[in-house]
Amino acid sequence: MVSSFLVALREGLEMSLIVGILLAYLARTGHRREFPAIWAGVGGAAMVSSIAGAVIFVTAGEFSGRGEQLFEATALLTAVAVLTYMIFWMRRQAVTIRSELQARMSEALRLGSRTALVLLTVASVGREGVETALFLFATVRASSPVAASVGAGCGLATAVVLGWLLYRGTYRLDLRAFFNVTSLLLLLVGAGLLARGAGELQEAGIVPALVDRLWNTSGVLNQTSLLGNLMEAMFGYTSTPSLLQVVVYALYLAAVGWSYAHPSPRVPGAAHPAAVRRRVETAAPPKP
Repeated sequence: MVSSFLVALREGLEMSLIVGILLAYLARTGHRREFPAIWAGVGGAAMVSSIAGAVIFVTAGEFSGRGEQLFEATALLTAVAVLTYMIFWMRRQAVTIRSELQARMSEALRLGSRTALVLLTVASVGREGVETALFLFATVRASSPVAASVGAGCGLATAVVLGWLLYRGTYRLDLRAFFNVTSLLLLLVGAGLLARGAGELQEAGIVPALVDRLWNTSGVLNQTSLLGNLMEAMFGYTSTPSLLQVVVYALYLAAVGWSYAHPSPRVPGAAHPAAVRRRVETAAPPKP
């Protein structure tokens, strides 16, 4: 439940921020009449995300035995890859995402295309929604569907409220600090998903366990207990991990954590955010 709440909160706030940026730009340029196009795009994004989630969950139900293990391993590893990419992508785009979205909005308004506004919203919000569906599938395997659904619902509701308050300007949230803290927590979630994916591959006989049971902490924290279930869902805890699971968990945290803490310098020749912002302001359509 906690991991689904965290994932939904993080992804939901990103979606809320995107919608807020689009609406604020329309309001600032005197195009409030185009608000319905944005909301239509949000509805389309929700539909795309729901279809993606349904396909993932229905497909998983079609497998059993080794096929189920391979499908779940693939889904878990894909979720880890997307989660890791999302963490780094958001850090890179945090400075320029507003300017880039506004530039695309400006072009759509210049062309007078409401369809372009709808498609822009579907693409921008729908990507986050599909990611959320994949992450929730990965987290629900370690908890009950009800608990995961409740956690995701609470996370999305919290994100919507925060997004609305930020849009209205009544709540000042340090987004840099928020995304840094949630990124660190999501790194732990990603490490747990990776370890569980390795466990599924072990059970399918694809990779060796190296050592079947490196230790057994059932006497200290039973995996079936309330706290054990919470730790499993949140951080991929298992009371009897194999050596392979421990190794991939530690390597992921070390490699990805170090990369996050030591970002690469900006690519030479890349447009500075201020330059992008100036282009947006220059290209902004006049108020009707």
